[in-house]
Amino acid sequence: VQLVESGGGLVQAGGSLRLSCAAFGLLPSSYCMGWFRQAPGKEREGVAFIDSGGSTRYADSVKGRFTVSEDNAKNTLYLQMNSLKPEDTAMYYCAATSFVPYCRVSYWSPLRTYSWGQGTQVTVSS
Repeated sequence: VQLVESGGGLVQAGGSLRLSCAAFGLLPSSYCMGWFRQAPGKEREGVAFIDSGGSTRYADSVKGRFTVSEDNAKNTLYLQMNSLKPEDTAMYYCAATSFVPYCRVSYWSPLRTYSWGQGTQVTVSS
């Protein structure tokens, strides 16, 4: 499956952005899809995931501010980001796998076998 992100940009602290990830190709009936982010000089970290059963999981740093959702008819994953902070500045990557357990927080790792998008930059100014 090919993943293409969009929706990044420059926003002031406290503002909102919605990222989209369009999936091209056949998604398996069971899947895990979500978002990682990577700030300059830092490791890629998991942000939010959703599985084929609709269960969602979030990093503590974004709980209550970010919402991950999907539109199955459009094969598109979304990340609604509200109350953005300068520390949210990063390249955001969409990731997908047929291995549903990878949606568990304890499994989040960029070393896992995911399909990756090319990334979209989010910059939050103070």
